[in-house]
Amino acid sequence: MTTHESDIVIIGGGITSAMLALKLSELRPNAHITVVEAGRSIFDVQNRGKYRQRALDYNEHPWPDDFIEDQQAKGIISLTMAVGGLALHWGGACNRFSEEDLRLKSIYGLAADWPIEWSELEKYYVEAERRLNVSGEPSPHPEDRRSVPYPQAPIPLSYNLQVLKNWAEQSGIKFSPLPMARNLSPFDGRGSCCVYDTCGEVCPSGARYSPDFTFRQLIAPKKITLHDRTLVRRLVPHETKSTIVSAQAVHQDRPNDPVEYRAKTFVVASGYCWSSHLLLLSQSARFPNGIANRSSLVGRYMNGHKFINATANIDDQTFPGQNMTHSLISREFFRCPADKPFVRHDTRVWESSAGRDPRLRAADGTLLLGDELMADWRARTKGSSVRLRAYVDVHPSADSQLTLDPANKNRYGDPMPKIEHRFDDATLARQASTKEHVLGVFSRLARASNGRIVNTGEGDYLDHPGGGCRMGTDPATSVTDSYGRTHDHENLFVVGAPTTPTGGCTNGTLTFVALTLRSAERIAG
Repeated sequence: MTTHESDIVIIGGGITSAMLALKLSELRPNAHITVVEAGRSIFDVQNRGKYRQRALDYNEHPWPDDFIEDQQAKGIISLTMAVGGLALHWGGACNRFSEEDLRLKSIYGLAADWPIEWSELEKYYVEAERRLNVSGEPSPHPEDRRSVPYPQAPIPLSYNLQVLKNWAEQSGIKFSPLPMARNLSPFDGRGSCCVYDTCGEVCPSGARYSPDFTFRQLIAPKKITLHDRTLVRRLVPHETKSTIVSAQAVHQDRPNDPVEYRAKTFVVASGYCWSSHLLLLSQSARFPNGIANRSSLVGRYMNGHKFINATANIDDQTFPGQNMTHSLISREFFRCPADKPFVRHDTRVWESSAGRDPRLRAADGTLLLGDELMADWRARTKGSSVRLRAYVDVHPSADSQLTLDPANKNRYGDPMPKIEHRFDDATLARQASTKEHVLGVFSRLARASNGRIVNTGEGDYLDHPGGGCRMGTDPATSVTDSYGRTHDHENLFVVGAPTTPTGGCTNGTLTFVALTLRSAERIAG
């Protein structure tokens, strides 16, 4: 068995791991920090334009080998497992939660309060935005007050989004450009946005924040040690003390030569799925239900938010293809009067090409060629198609759960996770009225300028998921404290998405990063 000694071992290599490693290297420059990631290092930014082109030409996956074939989970929304994690190809959205998210129980009598004050979290939002170099515009709502301006001005709206903003605000609802972790000018070794319109796939200039840049900056001067393609399978507790003594792992190329990591402090930064999974896998005679699970809540209260979609056709003319990944956002419905029926959601507007692409056959099947094709295409590009979405605040029950699935094992015989999301009774009771409200908002937007809603739909999964190791002050009802330190093991932390008690009603990545930066100070101490 190969053994590695460190001061701090970080398990996982996604965006929270990158931000944690960066801040710890600043707070404790002499500490030996090791990051262990199951997937491979994808440090090949110079090839990403080529991968994008091959995806267009041959329908190839633009991120080769960013997953492990037998390390899969039922109910997971992304297969990505690599250094950089899902943030290798995220869109870059950096919305803040609101104060209501932290005080749902106090204000509405729903779900649970977070064990952290808004004024405290806001400081770390500021830090997260600075480190990610977020581009944004202050919210028009006074409740969203900021202590510090955004690091960058908002991304300029395309002509199409200017048209759609004017259209949408005729409803009386205010919209702003979506805050994005995207450079308007070169910053921190990354280029500036060239509006390639490929966010979510590849960013050829490196303008959109990606954790691989941070890891490379930390590895080159030897501020951290990175071990990739190494799967941590178990955490090993001390025989009598409330500490973790080692993490047992295996490298993909050396399956018969186990690897052991020993450290003073262990941090699980493996995201909402694999963090709970590792704790549950780490069973022993002393801890038959897994590590940090005295409360039996590891893997429970898995959260995220539902989303409701619609497409509207409006008379205002736009021209599809102008930075279609950028959007408008309204925070009008982030807060709800405590004496009114509960409903919270964001409201998003994108340009859309739905129904406006060229086609070779008419609706009746007639073959279209030459002038007929062009005439059909011109006729269908009059006006605009608009994509609408609302991320809805829903609350998990204790049975919203990640469990070990003995019917699905990896090559080492470890049972893989199975995630099943379930809502609490209050959420179920208001589902119909919530949907009616959201569709009413969409109709209000459409009617403001002679628009028509042409279709609606709901997602069949929860977006921006979290939970499974929720934080709290009571060890009987939570897994960690507000800093992510587990109640059961004094040198074991969980950071980021797994610690969130609820999922909010907008993109969660900035919140996961802010919580992690706050945890870093406690871990460093």
